[in-house]
Amino acid sequence: MRRLILLALAAALLTVASLTGRAQSERVDDQLASLTLKQKVGQMFLVALYGRPLNAPGRDFLRDWQPGGVALFVSNAGTPEQVTALTNEWQQTLVDAGGVPLFIATDQEGGVIARLKDGFTTWPVPMLLTASGDLDIAQRVGQAMANELRAVGINMNLAPVADLYTNLRNPVIGRRSFGSDPVLTGRMLAATVRGLQAGGVLATAKHFPGHGDTDADSHTSLPVVNHPRESLERIELEPFRWTISAGVESIMTAHIWYPAYDPAGEMPASLSANIVTDLLRDDMRFNGLIMTDAIEMDAIDTRFSYAEASIRAIQAGVDIIAFGAHLGPDSQAGAMQAVIDAVTRGDIPEARIDDSVRRILNAKLRYGILDWEPLDPASARVRMNTAEHAALVDELFHAGVTVAYDRGGALPIAADRQVLVIYPSTRTAVRQNCEPLRAGIQWMTVDDTPTPDQIQRAAELARNADLTVVFTENAAIISAQQALVNALPGERTVAVALFSPYDWQAFPDVSAYVTTYSPLDPGVPAVCDVLFGASPARGQLPEIGRASCRERV
Repeated sequence: MRRLILLALAAALLTVASLTGRAQSERVDDQLASLTLKQKVGQMFLVALYGRPLNAPGRDFLRDWQPGGVALFVSNAGTPEQVTALTNEWQQTLVDAGGVPLFIATDQEGGVIARLKDGFTTWPVPMLLTASGDLDIAQRVGQAMANELRAVGINMNLAPVADLYTNLRNPVIGRRSFGSDPVLTGRMLAATVRGLQAGGVLATAKHFPGHGDTDADSHTSLPVVNHPRESLERIELEPFRWTISAGVESIMTAHIWYPAYDPAGEMPASLSANIVTDLLRDDMRFNGLIMTDAIEMDAIDTRFSYAEASIRAIQAGVDIIAFGAHLGPDSQAGAMQAVIDAVTRGDIPEARIDDSVRRILNAKLRYGILDWEPLDPASARVRMNTAEHAALVDELFHAGVTVAYDRGGALPIAADRQVLVIYPSTRTAVRQNCEPLRAGIQWMTVDDTPTPDQIQRAAELARNADLTVVFTENAAIISAQQALVNALPGERTVAVALFSPYDWQAFPDVSAYVTTYSPLDPGVPAVCDVLFGASPARGQLPEIGRASCRERV
């Protein structure tokens, strides 16, 4: 009898789910049928509006063109209260004009790229997540990010970066990447995606099929990734597969030419049917939203007009055309009108537009965007819960600080060793956090760019110390910091990188090398604990400083 009851209950739940799914599908179909061609084309554009609050040209543009989304950039940013008021205004303008509520997106990657700063949590670089190896922390970080975004009316994050950092000469990805190992990186990306989306914010994996192994910036030129398909499949595509398995809602394409997929000519991936439809949609079975990177980047606009690029992207299978912060309403409207004209001419079937708009409306329905309600700006900080997120940042640093190597077994530093600690005078947190852990330390501060006299004095003091700990900040590009470390006795020196993890390249002879990956002050107590034995070093290199994937296979 109990089994029969359970079977009946399961059948009832399946029926409810089926009815719910059918009702949702009918709602989307009804919404799609109610839209004009202009409104449908509008749904396929993620636009930019300058400034805060909404100005008259921006308001007119929203009312007239009713885009599917707005991306929030630096000119729109402010306090949580100000951002909430702005997103309310954007949405209310659309709703009052009879339009579909917006995707409101921003780039809140953590670390190097973060549009929202004033009153928001400052997150470390994503590499620290991979170094921690802790999937639970990664998911909680994603959910905490989403909590802050959702609290101010943002429902889409143009993150995480799924590009591998396999080329140290890469001018644009660098520390935005989670790492260079495809599987380690993929696991952390998947956890972050699950956290973001559990928090009610659509995640966007970028820049497909991979921007990591380039030495050019697609903002200024068309980079080329000229590897065979087998290599791209094994390395570049692997992190994206992890995000797809995690259910990522959106993938952003790269303005990069991949001759392995487009041998006939210099076609950016964003405009390539071979990559957008054949590879991503069909081969990799991605059913979510495909969007371009900003269409006015030089990799595109030195070859195509905004109108032509938008048409080509849609013909390739893209769902959303993204604009960056540097185009005015007229240019964006011109591209949208060009797509309408292309449909009218028959260059783009209206059924192709409908396919994308249906995906967009379904995503908006799943995330409650179609039922948008304004948020109270005054209570934005209460909704954000940043105090709890600060504790999570501390936990992340303690999990991720890494002893990259320790040739002489110097760490943790024995109590009977005479220790000299050299650190930038701007980083007062070093002494504040290390001094309580060890009495008798000899301290020396130096400028961020150490002077010759400071370097000479440091070398003299180090000769009489059992061990010297020297803190660096971006020594990889500051030659005076390199000179400081190299003036010390390498076999008795521990270098601690407080900014870029790549400082090791400038002084490979030091006895031990420790990295926090991120310059944020919460990394300092974590590294002091590791140096003096208050807690173990738990982090592992996310392939930083090792041979690249391609060199290892």
